[in-house]
Amino acid sequence: MWCTESKQKVHEVMCSADLANRYVRKIVAKETRGWGDQENAMRRIGSRYGISFWSLNNIRIGRAKTVDAGLFARIRAAYVDVCEEQLRRLQHEIAVEKAINPHVSLEDIESEAETLAALFKAKKDAKA
Repeated sequence: MWCTESKQKVHEVMCSADLANRYVRKIVAKETRGWGDQENAMRRIGSRYGISFWSLNNIRIGRAKTVDAGLFARIRAAYVDVCEEQLRRLQHEIAVEKAINPHVSLEDIESEAETLAALFKAKKDAKA
């Protein structure tokens, strides 16, 4: 977005509750196994990442207007973990596709996935 008066780019600031809402919604969407599974998905997410069901639910439906820094860190870590899992699934699909169709070139996609995996590993190593 650009400021009409100064013609400079305006930085949009997103509060932690909005960002947590976005993360929780994406995590729940990836975890659900079908219609009506949101509550069960939130319970599985909660037990896996140490976040209470009601905290997840209140953030997901927008009831929580603020999010504690510790809770936000756990939600963000859960989101990164879900992203890593998607990457592992993509790498597995690439390997399966290469085995089924050895004549199809997937090196560019495979190298992109490996680069992304290296970035995830570097971020985790930097945290530890």
